[in-house]
Amino acid sequence: MNRQAQAAVLFLLGAALLHAGLTDLYLRYVKAGLRPLVLAAGVVLIATALATAWYEWRKKNHEDERGDEHGEGHFHREPRVSWLLVLPLLALILVAPPALGSYSALRTGTALQQPYGYADLPADGPLRLNLVDYAGRAVYDDGRSLRDRQIKVTGFVALDRAGTPYLVRMALNCCAADAQPVKVGLSGRIPPVLRPDTWLEVTGTYTARTAKDPVNNGPIPFLEVSSAEPVPAPKDPYDETWNN
Repeated sequence: MNRQAQAAVLFLLGAALLHAGLTDLYLRYVKAGLRPLVLAAGVVLIATALATAWYEWRKKNHEDERGDEHGEGHFHREPRVSWLLVLPLLALILVAPPALGSYSALRTGTALQQPYGYADLPADGPLRLNLVDYAGRAVYDDGRSLRDRQIKVTGFVALDRAGTPYLVRMALNCCAADAQPVKVGLSGRIPPVLRPDTWLEVTGTYTARTAKDPVNNGPIPFLEVSSAEPVPAPKDPYDETWNN
């Protein structure tokens, strides 16, 4: 691939990164906090592509001014197959990959870790908690801040081979490649029909019941369900709070 083609590929890659960073597409690949880096990388690649094209244009003009015809007889066309490198870029722009769901969650052990601390909770009213926050408080704080409170959490449904339902969020360190699940078991008034990967907002109360994840023996707390409502998948399907 010649320099002009390389510049074109760099420009397309930079444009793809800018497109991802300026929309919500980047959330399918990296955590929300990395958006500035995605945009910066896109700008750098586009600038590099433009600089490369300008350099090649100046070089060609300089050779033309000198009447340099050397090498003209040795010109050869670049293989067209090299342009297949552009296909992944088009896929990045045109096709958003689905977020990881129940299939990955059930084949990976829970990534729940003990939090460094717990934020203060409102004294009154229902608690709308991040699923990872609920799981951490239930397991490592023995539910002290959760008892006798109505709790609302959101996640997607996963069903194990025995039919046990879990509410799950995939947690990120950096990007989707390192996503790991945090699971909360559901008991109580569970909807009679549950479909894997359906997003639910579950209202319930803390229960001391726990289980061991069969994949890695990690702790899985439970939530006693009083009601559950389907909700649209969130704009950011991943959770990045588990390692804070």
